[in-house]
Amino acid sequence: MADNTMSKAATMEIPINSNGDTGALTEDDSLEQDLQQVMVSGPNLNETSIVSGGYGGPAGGIIPTSSIKGPAVRYNPEYLDRRRTAAPGLGSINHNTNSTEEVSRGVAVEKLDSVKKWGINTYKCTKQMFSEKFGRGSRTVDLELEAQIDVLRDTKSKYENILRLATALITHFQSMVQTQQALGDTFTDLSQKSPELQDEFGYNAETQKLLCKNGEALLGAINFFVSSVNTLVNKTMEDTLLTIRQYENARLEFDAYRSDLEELSLGPRDAAAMVRIEMAQQDYQVHREKYERLRSDVSIKLKFLEENKVKVMHKQLLLFHNAISAYFAGNQQQLEQTLIQFNVKLKPPGSDKPSWLEEQ
Repeated sequence: MADNTMSKAATMEIPINSNGDTGALTEDDSLEQDLQQVMVSGPNLNETSIVSGGYGGPAGGIIPTSSIKGPAVRYNPEYLDRRRTAAPGLGSINHNTNSTEEVSRGVAVEKLDSVKKWGINTYKCTKQMFSEKFGRGSRTVDLELEAQIDVLRDTKSKYENILRLATALITHFQSMVQTQQALGDTFTDLSQKSPELQDEFGYNAETQKLLCKNGEALLGAINFFVSSVNTLVNKTMEDTLLTIRQYENARLEFDAYRSDLEELSLGPRDAAAMVRIEMAQQDYQVHREKYERLRSDVSIKLKFLEENKVKVMHKQLLLFHNAISAYFAGNQQQLEQTLIQFNVKLKPPGSDKPSWLEEQ
């Protein structure tokens, strides 16, 4: 029974009309789907030969193309139309999938191109850097600008030393003020408990408290000085030095592409070489414009930095001098006037201590 069924299935004929379309089928859609799969994955009947081994093949195993009569099995457009009707969202899903794949492919190509350009640029700059280091390559030098940059770096180093010393002075002086505060409290306590030395302990207590008050005023002035110089050094100067580092990188890139162009210009002048020279000329022009733009930016920033530095330090050095002089001269009025003149706000007592929530 099973052999008869297989024999019938193997010899079943599928009616095909003259246009290559299937006729009226008595089977369900699954048979039509199987037929479509055969058309897609089956052998190409237009080839000169096919490997035999199916039903009805000749003993030689080769079927000549000339022996195939009648139209071949061809694509049926109605099949996809029925599939789209059965699944209306299939077309939009395929379209969205294709769009997503195209976007992903575009992003991947863009990243690959970016990595490639970065690698070429890094190679050229590294080559130029070693050439300069070992004296085999030339570099572009702006003598006036380089001198100004050296002065700035030296100035920044010295100002950082001022900050370290002034910060150390604050630490030591604050410790002294705290000691004076404790000594004054002790004198006050002994003044109340020692009637025979009440006056002596009393005026010593007043002296220490006055020194403590003046010391806090001086600490306020020095803190203001340190804060202003710190802003100048670690923000204003550092911003200019950041632009200088960008300028120095641009200078290295410019010289690298300039050297590359000069090397190509000394080589052969065939068609391929001329294309490479033209591309090198374009890269050279791009990096030249970048270098000149950053050089101009550095010049402008150095000019404004110098003006700002003179203005800030003139004020801060005057404040520092007047406050120190007034304190050690014991001139409390002059010390207070100095704070008012430079708009120095003193922190209220205990403001440096953490709140009870922060201590928890």
